[in-house]
Amino acid sequence: MKAEIISVGTEILLGEILDSNSQYIASRLPAIGLDLYHQSTVGDNFERLSEAIESALQRSDAVLMTGGLGPTEDDLTREAIANVLGEEMFVDTDAERALRAFFTSRGVGFPERNVKQTMLIPSATAIPNPRGTAPGWWVETTRPDSGDRLIVAMPGPPNEMTRMWENEVEPRLAERAGGGVLVSRVLKTIGVGESHIDEMVAPLLKSTNPTIGVYAKPDGVYLRLAAKAADPEAARDLIAPVEAEARRILGEIIWGADGDALESVIGRLLLDRGQTLATMESASGGLLASTITDVPGSSAYFQGGYVAYNAEAKIALGVDAALIEQHGVVSAEVAADMARAARDGRGADYGIGVTGVAGPDDHDGKPPGTMHIAVHDGVAPQQLSYTFYQGRAATKRRAVTSALFLLRRALLVGKA
Repeated sequence: MKAEIISVGTEILLGEILDSNSQYIASRLPAIGLDLYHQSTVGDNFERLSEAIESALQRSDAVLMTGGLGPTEDDLTREAIANVLGEEMFVDTDAERALRAFFTSRGVGFPERNVKQTMLIPSATAIPNPRGTAPGWWVETTRPDSGDRLIVAMPGPPNEMTRMWENEVEPRLAERAGGGVLVSRVLKTIGVGESHIDEMVAPLLKSTNPTIGVYAKPDGVYLRLAAKAADPEAARDLIAPVEAEARRILGEIIWGADGDALESVIGRLLLDRGQTLATMESASGGLLASTITDVPGSSAYFQGGYVAYNAEAKIALGVDAALIEQHGVVSAEVAADMARAARDGRGADYGIGVTGVAGPDDHDGKPPGTMHIAVHDGVAPQQLSYTFYQGRAATKRRAVTSALFLLRRALLVGKA
């Protein structure tokens, strides 16, 4: 069964909001056996929206729409569906009565514009929306040129859409699909580039079920294994031997799978060993400590972090002034001493130091994207230096990922 997603809203086209609804729906379709071949965004324009729906109905069995169900004049999803199907809209009197009671119960006057949210067409049934005032539409129609078709229109606000999807839409779609499921397994690697990973797993890439994809992400390179079968258990059975071989090939560069986060995996390593961590950062501006403490329970192993954004602050926290004078604040030597000072200052087992140039300007003759990172266990530092710039925010995020990667490597070898 082929599905298509249409997001409705000029605010999406203008970049004013992120279309998280499409991403969410797309992530849910494989598990219920729907294949997604097309996805589009259309502004609040009656003609263009009608054209998008017409095109979708010609090539897809199920058209899944979000947005455009509000009470204002530029909310046109209902009108466009009615136009394409050649049906007249009418007011569902029971829905109107319930909506008026909703406003009255909250001591708010009823805006007459909201009546349009209670409208239906003969081929549509309303989908309940307990989190908002706009019901969805479940539309079943038969087209002479393409056969049976389904349109599901859901509200744009994500909290309303996700609740409607999970409770009302997905169960009905799963029953209708009835064509097996697609189950995926993601192995996450770090420290090796995308092309090298591709070469390493080349013998596996000929597999057709499961299929295998390699793609880069901010926290490493992912290997996606996806299998289609009659049920989830059968799909997982297809994936298992291929995953085992991939793990044999890739070994310790695999740091996690599926929903694992690098900071969580490292946190578990520290907890399992009863070891602790402290940080001192300048270029990353506290993002490393923030990422580490995103993990619930991180206080069990994270002793604290310093944001030392200039030389004076570093010296006050125990960094050797002579090293700064000799090598400059943006240097491998200073990163290593920051890691040592953080460790010593908090009495931790490991310290991380991060110094560099977040950009967009040079600093002391060093180009933006220059980063020096060190991990220290009180004996000797492990270090990583590079220059890679993709904007200030991305540079800081890459520094954090690199610092966590370096810490993981130190933990795995048992020494820094």
